[in-house]
Amino acid sequence: MRSVTYKFDVVKHRKKIFIITLLVMAVMVTSLFVRGLNLGVDFVSGTRLDIHVKPNVNLEQAREILQDLGYQNPNVRVGGSENEFIFFRLSDTVDTGQINRIQSAFSEAYQTKVNIQEQTVSPIIGRETAMNAIKAVLIASLFIILYMAFRFEYRFAVAAVIALFHDALFIVGIFSLFQIEVDLVFIAAVLTIVGYSVNDTIVIFDRIRENLDLVKPKKWDELAKVVNDSINQTLVRSLNTALTVILAAFALWILGGESISNFSLALLLGLMAGAYSSVFVASPIWVTWKWKSMQKQSTKNRPVTE
Repeated sequence: MRSVTYKFDVVKHRKKIFIITLLVMAVMVTSLFVRGLNLGVDFVSGTRLDIHVKPNVNLEQAREILQDLGYQNPNVRVGGSENEFIFFRLSDTVDTGQINRIQSAFSEAYQTKVNIQEQTVSPIIGRETAMNAIKAVLIASLFIILYMAFRFEYRFAVAAVIALFHDALFIVGIFSLFQIEVDLVFIAAVLTIVGYSVNDTIVIFDRIRENLDLVKPKKWDELAKVVNDSINQTLVRSLNTALTVILAAFALWILGGESISNFSLALLLGLMAGAYSSVFVASPIWVTWKWKSMQKQSTKNRPVTE
């Protein structure tokens, strides 16, 4: 095995890494329980009106218009590449008369033609969409476990899936913490991250397996060196890949417009979390588990003296 000089010993600092990671995950879980998710109309019943007004529309003025129409504390925000849209969400469905009154009020206030697009979801469809999204993530995780257990070993598979759940929980937690709207494109971003993250993890695990066959470690120092060398041998490749896709996701987030804003942000966060978890979550979990297994096997093989 080619020796590698590394500046940062991942295995040596694994306990500190675990503590930091667990603290971050604790914050995300707490936010989910306390604040919950800001679910879009794709997941809950209700209506979203996309009101196209003009560039640089004033949010407070839009809120006042809706309050004058009788909507108390309206859930409204401004978006679009030039802030030309007003997004108004209601928990109930609206009829044609209500839409016409809203359209007339904004047309009169801004002295321009206003177009409104309506998105309505029933409670049944919302529940089905949420359940299908959860099933999709679970099925993807199951197939990842089966593939990696067959291709490598079950410890690699479990460590990879823990890393995947870390990535997914990080994205969901950030969206909960800052109450960013969660819609169908958000789920698409999570599934994209699952595919990316496991690919990055497999690259490191494949190198660990190759080096294990060459070295066949018997001691902790030897096993730790195999993992550290494997990480550092693939680190440049992992960093180059991560930076390339992160820059692309950042460009999408900045320039892509309102329709894919949440997708791009979730993708950006997930790519960063995936690059972190492949090195600092999956590999340390595996080496800790592997060493305990080696110790148990050594105890079993030790001859019993009379």
